[in-house]
Amino acid sequence: MTGSLVDPESIPTELRAYLAELVRRTRAVCGPYLVNIFAVGSLALDDYRHGRSDVDVTVVVDPAFQQNAVIELAESLTDLACPASGLELVLYDADFIGAPTDRAGYRLNLNTGPLLPYQASFDSSRSQAFWYVIDRAVGYQAGRLLYGRPVRQVVAAPSRTDQLVCVLASIREHAHGAGHLADNRVLNACRSTVFCRTNQWFAKRVAAQSIADSEPAFRPLIDRALHSFARPRSDALGLPEADVQRFLSWVQDSVERTMRGEDVPTMPSAR
Repeated sequence: MTGSLVDPESIPTELRAYLAELVRRTRAVCGPYLVNIFAVGSLALDDYRHGRSDVDVTVVVDPAFQQNAVIELAESLTDLACPASGLELVLYDADFIGAPTDRAGYRLNLNTGPLLPYQASFDSSRSQAFWYVIDRAVGYQAGRLLYGRPVRQVVAAPSRTDQLVCVLASIREHAHGAGHLADNRVLNACRSTVFCRTNQWFAKRVAAQSIADSEPAFRPLIDRALHSFARPRSDALGLPEADVQRFLSWVQDSVERTMRGEDVPTMPSAR
């Protein structure tokens, strides 16, 4: 069952059969137009948590791949039962993903699974680009190959400037809170802050621990977010919204300072 995966032993046991079948179906639909398939998100950063994490997958095809076949692929993968919280799959043309860009640019954005609202979008012009740029950056840095050509032979890294712009957009999105778990808002903000400091993408829990250590004023909030993140998505804890907003405001200021080339001061104490 796992023979179609490049390195099945590197995949969490709960996902091996599912990802092997995802690869098989994608190969069957895409045929010779398939360039590669790789995982981003928690799978790429070695932080997949069963019952909490999504499966984030990128598919790259030759630009000659027909749109009716893109729709067929979406239908085929929608019928495949996802054992994780959900599947977030994005399909790109090879010429698009092979050049640095700040656009969303996908041909398919598919969300499906037990805890995700279903979506099959074929028009990237209506989507907020920042999620896709960040995922491509993570893919270039640490993408876990599932099938085909090595990731760095296919994916171009977005520029640091574009990544910072997208980080800022993501923080502003999380400040609104709609549709996002409170713990994920906090942990994504920690990851964004660590990226500003290191120019590297880290797993949420690793980044959160780094910020909790360097910013003790926010440690209680981050510790509670980590405690919540260890629970199933359906059993996540609430966080004090005022504390979340205060943290996100500090992170946004830190990102803006980084974009201006300024040093980011630490937070001295809780108010």
